[in-house]
Amino acid sequence: GGGCSPRVRCSGAGALRGYAQKYFQFASINLEKRLQMMRDFGIISVERFVHDHVQTLKEETMNKKFEKLGFYPADILLPKGQDMHKWAVVACDQFTSEPEYWQAVEETVGDAPSTLRLILPEANLKAPNVDEYIENINNAMRKYLADGVFETLHDSLIYIERQQSDGKIRHGLIGMVDLDAYDFTPGSGALIRATEGTVLDRIPPRAKVRRNAPIELPHVMLLIDDPDKTVIEPLTAAASGMEKVYDFDLMQNGGHIRGFKLSDKQIDAVANALEGLTTDEAMQKKYNVSGVAPLLFAVGDGNHSLATAKACYEEQKKGKTPEEYLALPARYALVEVVNNHDDALQFEPIHRVLFGVDRKKFMDAFRAAYPNAYEGKGDGHTIEFVWDGESHFITVPDPKVQLAVGTLQSVIDQYLKDNGGEVDYIHGDEVTRELGSKEGNMGFLLPAMGKEQLFKTVMADGVLPRKTFSMGHASDKRYYMEARKIR
Repeated sequence: GGGCSPRVRCSGAGALRGYAQKYFQFASINLEKRLQMMRDFGIISVERFVHDHVQTLKEETMNKKFEKLGFYPADILLPKGQDMHKWAVVACDQFTSEPEYWQAVEETVGDAPSTLRLILPEANLKAPNVDEYIENINNAMRKYLADGVFETLHDSLIYIERQQSDGKIRHGLIGMVDLDAYDFTPGSGALIRATEGTVLDRIPPRAKVRRNAPIELPHVMLLIDDPDKTVIEPLTAAASGMEKVYDFDLMQNGGHIRGFKLSDKQIDAVANALEGLTTDEAMQKKYNVSGVAPLLFAVGDGNHSLATAKACYEEQKKGKTPEEYLALPARYALVEVVNNHDDALQFEPIHRVLFGVDRKKFMDAFRAAYPNAYEGKGDGHTIEFVWDGESHFITVPDPKVQLAVGTLQSVIDQYLKDNGGEVDYIHGDEVTRELGSKEGNMGFLLPAMGKEQLFKTVMADGVLPRKTFSMGHASDKRYYMEARKIR
């Protein structure tokens, strides 16, 4: 925290700006003198002055609340008068081994303004012309801003209802987080923490896209542990009376999405409810710990995107005074917040497929790592291996780590280091079986992790092995919709 906060704007020099703020400077002057100054300025309406003055005090109070939470309302950019069905596309890290999916998206979008032009699908991360691709993305962002594609919802939070492919509705809240309150270091005491190991070499290619980008589009989903449903769920009950900002079907079987703008009163209630989740009493009740740094947000999806935003902000800090860097728009990142207790939220396992692998060599490496492993299902960690269209089960009794994914991942990492080959992380049993059965490949199917384990594990162990779980199927992931200026 500290420095300028986003609801009270400031320049690098710290000069107060904005209509109401001008008057805020008069707070220490007696009323008579103040009114005289107002008349000198040619301001006649005392009611207007009082209204603005009270409004500023309210914003100051509300801002103090959000400052403690590392989460704020944002100036949110939404497309204005566009074909929304073509605008919103799925998170860039989905369907990485299915180029035909992205080809279908390309055909749907055509020449229409779309977030497809503002993101780099990870299927293209290794393309030979990737730098040109990134330059086109940044140019498209600038063009959309110049052409008035967006309208701005100032100081806003958006409540969203996302109908998934299973028909269930997932509820979320769009706002921005303070990257100074986020730390992906395992075991950190930050308010916002990573749930899985962050692979540092996955940050530079993503940083290339963000470094010169004038805007950001998030697919980051943060989870809150709110068993009493105090933060988001009251908005569900109020939605019919809220201002609707979009309502449409998503492409490629993505379901349906609706967005609603929160009133000031609702924003205030969200701040109070989030604050309630950070109390020592809440920590005792949920995790049987006291006197520890509270964990408010756990990154559910888009950990590397958030880590990239943090890395780019740290780059921009260099050579600046705290007053200057705390005022940077890049200090914040747009996110969607979801309650871990939302009934529609399901944790799916993320499977593995190895490409260019010598199966015998891999199985020898696995048995060398776990000499007591045996074929078949049993007590301990059971993993399904797939090759040539056949499934085989191997069980590791008395595992050293909490989850089966940890047991498998350490062998995969070592094998690739020693022998080469590639691994991809796959959502969905059928796709894993299909890819794993191809010549030179192996598939590994892992059991799902119970979502009730997530916050307790992060509190106790720091982080999970990378790519442990996924929130829902690929087509149910966040679609890019909202944007925010980051410079």
